[in-house]
Amino acid sequence: MNPRTLPIIFLVALAALVAGGCRDDHSGHDHAAETRPASEEHQHGDDADGGHGKAGDHAEQGDDGAAHADEVTLTAVAIKRWGVRTEPLTRHALPQTLTVPARVSFNAEAIAHIGSVVSGRVSQIKVRVGQNVNAGDVLLVIVSPELGQAQSEYLQKSSAIGTTEATVKVARNLHDRAKALYDESQGIALSEVQKREAEFRGAEGALIAARSAKTAAENALHILGMTQEAVGTLGQTGEINPDYVIRAPFAGRIIEREATLGEAVGPDRDALMVLADLSTLWVIADVPEAHIGEIRTGSKAAVTVPAFRDRRFEGAVTYLDTQLNAATRTIPVRIEVRDVESMLRPGMFALAQIATGDAAGEPVPAIPQVAVQNVEGDTCVFVPVAGEANTFAKRVVRIGPPIGSMVPVLDGLSEGEAYVAQGSFILKADLGKAGAAHEH
Repeated sequence: MNPRTLPIIFLVALAALVAGGCRDDHSGHDHAAETRPASEEHQHGDDADGGHGKAGDHAEQGDDGAAHADEVTLTAVAIKRWGVRTEPLTRHALPQTLTVPARVSFNAEAIAHIGSVVSGRVSQIKVRVGQNVNAGDVLLVIVSPELGQAQSEYLQKSSAIGTTEATVKVARNLHDRAKALYDESQGIALSEVQKREAEFRGAEGALIAARSAKTAAENALHILGMTQEAVGTLGQTGEINPDYVIRAPFAGRIIEREATLGEAVGPDRDALMVLADLSTLWVIADVPEAHIGEIRTGSKAAVTVPAFRDRRFEGAVTYLDTQLNAATRTIPVRIEVRDVESMLRPGMFALAQIATGDAAGEPVPAIPQVAVQNVEGDTCVFVPVAGEANTFAKRVVRIGPPIGSMVPVLDGLSEGEAYVAQGSFILKADLGKAGAAHEH
């Protein structure tokens, strides 16, 4: 063998050895993972997704996955749990409305400035600012020497009646005896009979005066806040109680408290506490002068505030002011709304949508406002996917301004086509979770 060919043969053998080792490594590789169906890799049960389905999972199953990226599949359990309901797009006769700026305020007919009719010192405070109370709940207690003095006078006047009644009884007996003796035998002088009669009449007058004094003392206690039952108890026991108890006149929330423990208070104070019933509030809308003729008492209204854009507070017009604001050329209109969840706050800015009479326009395709969702800046609804059970697709639509609880559909959804009228929020939430998962 030619010595010059040895290096070449050595290099060829080394290359063959390396190639064989690589083939051995690959032969030991598990190809089962590469051939495992995607359905096994992405399979999720009801326990794993909390009853929800899979959103956008078709995007991983083929070249047409992009067409299914905006779809959400729910389980039957989730559909029942969240009340997902579909209905066809139909026409509705929507009333004409006027949208104007407004502001939320307290209901002046459901607010109380609670003060004291007696002078004294605050001995107990039972409530805090922001606390809800029921009618009749104790708010605070004032120790009042004035009340104690009035009770003492009442007891004195009551005792005086008993003494005077005894005097009247004695005077009556003396008068009756003298008159009988005079009539039978004139065994007593007429002047003596007349004297005893005068004493009897005087005692009767004193009794009338004593009863009037007792009534006046009792009325003074009522003025100081004592009930008839409390006065009766005082007369029976004779025990003076100088504690003046202030109770809530109606159910509501304590929104201000100006009293402190041990503070001297009196009738001169405007309010020790302010109680408001926040279940009903006033919304003052500024209606332009040109439109005031379109609104009347009883007109339906809906109020929205920036803090809760997805909530509408229904109400009605209860009062139209009689004076025009010369600076803005608007007239304040009072709308009374119910807010049992206490979401609204007096002072909030709002938008009021007021129905302008009973007139309604031509029926137009419209859907409930709760069916509309904003997904990544698009105004959308969800529609069921044909041939795929419990699957819904996002559909971009063009809508008009809301009228009451409905919004007219201008484009994107055909009349008679099914859409998710209730529960679309859960579809939006699942779609968002799926998008976040794909980004990672």
